Amino acid sequence: MSFADLHQSILRVPPGKWAVGVSGGADSVALLTLLSRRADLTLHVVHLDHELRGEESREDARFVAELAARLGLACSVARRAEIEPTLSDRSTNVEARLRACRHALFRRVVRENALAGVVLAHHLEDQAETVLMRLSRGGWLWTLRSMGLDSRVGDLTILRPLLPHRRARLREWLVSIGQEWREDSSNRSKQFARNRARAAMSATGVDVGQGGELAASLVELAESASRLCAWIDAALAPLPERFCAGELAKLATILARRAGMRWLAAHGCDPAALSTNVLDRFIAMARDAATPSRQHFPGGVLVRRRGGIISVELPRAAARSSRAVPRSFPDA
Repeated sequence: MSFADLHQSILRVPPGKWAVGVSGGADSVALLTLLSRRADLTLHVVHLDHELRGEESREDARFVAELAARLGLACSVARRAEIEPTLSDRSTNVEARLRACRHALFRRVVRENALAGVVLAHHLEDQAETVLMRLSRGGWLWTLRSMGLDSRVGDLTILRPLLPHRRARLREWLVSIGQEWREDSSNRSKQFARNRARAAMSATGVDVGQGGELAASLVELAESASRLCAWIDAALAPLPERFCAGELAKLATILARRAGMRWLAAHGCDPAALSTNVLDRFIAMARDAATPSRQHFPGGVLVRRRGGIISVELPRAAARSSRAVPRSFPDA
């Protein structure tokens, strides 16, 4: 059986030094073994022990460390208890908190070893499950965008070269080379939203792992959302520092939400905290004069509406400092 399609996808990773996120499961082990066959890559294996399954979790960590050693690769293993206290924002959602821990570990390893970024093993079913989870939470257009083959989360570059491929294809590769992997028993737990999404898709009788149409439709939805978002971003003019409420009020809601998200993020709000409820509250400040004229938004950003003009209200100390330094420009 030929695996030219997988090897071709792996060529998307530029030559250089990269971290590789490896859980020990089939997907990440397939990614690692494929990458390790490239002579122009210097790989550093990264594993986070989530400490959710006791000895089973520790066995996963040992498996990954031994696999890295056998391949002659550097390896960093950390426990959740080491990373979690360093997080600036600890989400109450377990899955979000674990993802934040992994990203924090990836950033640390990338920074300390001067790596280009991290390569992850997301595949087509991961994409479909992510879209289904976001739909179930009432996601809007921007949250339905597909994961990209490459992206940046803050200062971390993330590559996902296996995104077009199905889970079963990666297992076929591992079987062909006689490579074992670990099975995570927590994948059967209904505590996690991703597992519930996977179970819901299987319950339709169209198993995403068997080439079902549901997975393909969800991925098509995500890709269409990405294209539409890109078009809107290119066409939508940014709101100025201080703007007339009417500029935002006249926009269709889907455009007003995006304009509001960009403006709030530019003024210090965490984009991840800008839910539709938060954005609609911001839009209401422009559309309804009866709404409070001073409102706080995520990150402690205070927005003010005065005389039909919307702006960020600086803390008093900052405002005094701003007034103390005249903003003058040289004569032309």
